This record gives sequence, C-alpha cells and structure tokens, in this order.
Amino acid sequence: MAKHVAVLMGGWSPEREVSLRSGAGCAKALEEVGYRVTRVDVDRNVAEVLARLKPDVALNLLHGCPGEDGTIQGILEILRIPYSHSGVLASALAMDKARAKVVMAAAGIPVPGGHLVTRAEAAKGHVLPPPYVLKPNTGGSSVGVFIVKEDQPHPPQELFRADWTFGESLMAEPFIKGLELTCGVMGDRALDVIEVEAVHGFYDYESKYAAGGSRHILPARVLPQIYQQVRMLALEAHRALGCRGISRADFRYDDTLPDGKGLVCLEVNTQPGMTETSLVPDMAAHAGISFGELVTWMVEDATLDR
Repeated sequence: MAKHVAVLMGGWSPEREVSLRSGAGCAKALEEVGYRVTRVDVDRNVAEVLARLKPDVALNLLHGCPGEDGTIQGILEILRIPYSHSGVLASALAMDKARAKVVMAAAGIPVPGGHLVTRAEAAKGHVLPPPYVLKPNTGGSSVGVFIVKEDQPHPPQELFRADWTFGESLMAEPFIKGLELTCGVMGDRALDVIEVEAVHGFYDYESKYAAGGSRHILPARVLPQIYQQVRMLALEAHRALGCRGISRADFRYDDTLPDGKGLVCLEVNTQPGMTETSLVPDMAAHAGISFGELVTWMVEDATLDR
C-alpha cells in the first residue's frame, strides 16, 4: 500500500501564497511517483485534521509561522506523525534571527553586526548609520525588509502603518554591498552555490517569487575557494543550529575585501521555498537530482524527534 503523505501548506503567515505554491508542486510530484497524497491547507484546527487523517508522514511546506518556528513541529511530535525538515528546537532557533546569529557566531560562522530594535525605535530615527537593513526578527521571504539608503533623511514611513503585520521586533544590520549567494544543504551534504541577481532593486519578495524577478546564476561567479567556503559554512550553520533534512543558508559577499573577509552568513532557512522559481530545486537539479527525487527524499527522510 502506498505511503500516505499529508502535504502541509498555506497557513496564515504573510508567506501563505508561496507556501500554497510550494505545496501544490510537491503534492503533484509525489502523486506522480506513486504516493497517496492529502493536501492540507493549514488553519488553527490542524491538530484535529491530522488526528483524523492519520497520515504516515507529514511533508511540511509551510513558510513562516506556524510552520517554520517549531509550532507545527511540536504538534506533529505530540501526534507522533513523522515529518520533514527541522525539529522543534532548530526551527524555533533559526526563525529567531538574533538568537541564531549568536549560535552561529559561537560556531565560528561570520555573521553581520547590528542589533535588535523595536518598531517604534526604528520608526523614530535612524538606528544605525545609513546604509543599513531593517528586517523582522522572525520573518522570511524578505517580507517587511527595508534597505535604508545613505540619502534617506528618515526611516521607512511604512513602519508607522497601523496594519503592520511583521512583528514589533526588528533586526537592524549594516548594509553589506556585494553579491547575494545562497547554498542548500540536503541531509549531511552541501549542494551547489547560486548567485542571485535581482532584476530590479534588491532580492525582495517580488524578485524571489515572480517569474523573471531574478536570475539564478549557477554555479556562482566567485573564486573556487570562496565557492567552497560558502558550501562549508552552509553545512556548518545547518549543524550548529541543529537542522535536519533540507535547509538553505543565505550569504552576502563583498568581493572588494581580501581573503574572503567579506563573506557573511545572513540566516538559515529551515523551510526553503519549493516553487518553480525557488533556489533549492535549482541546486538539486544541478547536482543531478530531479524535482521528484528531491521531494521523495524529503518524504523518506521524515522522522520524529528531529
């Protein structure tokens, strides 16, 4: 009898639409290779839904809260349903940018400077000398991210909006010029390095998920020693945070500094996108792993106590 996979998607985070696209593509791929698939658009009664479905495995394709912060992982542990990606602690830790930076720095992984600020502080005046970056401490997909440029007389006015939904805690970091690099990890294996080039502006939500919004340059156009350093640091970050399954580490690289000193790890994504424009499927394909094989690996890798 075919293994029954519950594909968890949707949810209520600002990244809902991306999650639905990730889930739809993966569900289709799993059906094509013979799994029995149930698509679950996650809402707040997800525990009741899963208890009724009793799947053999949960393929977690939620982005943001509650799928990426340890919450859904805790529910799956309680229900004893094996699941993909990282466990409770690693998910919660990687989702909190400030705490993840502390752990990565302790492991010798270069991270940007900066500090946490409240939204009110960030809105009141410059919290770092421009140029700098403001981003939600527990967000993803570059939603709610602002680059404050040198010629901006005041912080982004969007911070004053009454309908702000990205949390009250923001990470302020110096803007690091240079290349956007990213590297996926699959189990205990670092995949290849992609250089991401946004067509317009920086690599924001629109650039990530709109067709033609960005170019994925694979392999990245960096020196071989930098390429291998990115792969090594991605694997070290995955291990330092206790990640499992698939993760993806994002980097900035200022190639004007000598000896790789301009390379820093921005964050680790424990639930990277799996859409048609996403990075990890591109990396896997470059390594000779088809999309169907990648999704199958994620399902077969699923366990409890992750």
